[in-house]
Amino acid sequence: MARQRKILISLPDSLLDEADNMAYSQNINRSEFIREAMRLYIRERKKTEIVQKLKKGYEEMAEFNLEYSDFCLETDNRQLQLYEDKLAECE
Repeated sequence: MARQRKILISLPDSLLDEADNMAYSQNINRSEFIREAMRLYIRERKKTEIVQKLKKGYEEMAEFNLEYSDFCLETDNRQLQLYEDKLAECE
């Protein structure tokens, strides 16, 4: 198990009372409750950061993807027109 260190934090009475009540209802002590709360908070912050990075990446790639799809559509249309022209010559 990792080394544990003691810290001193200041909390409003109402927040400490809520935390103590939740810890009691989960049958854990205050320290374990705060450790778990910190783990959850850190996990959620990491998820939020990943979502923000993904969002930024999609936004940055949007213009490129639109240009690329337009290029491919134009190429497909040219190929289709050439095919139809050749078919018309055969008739």
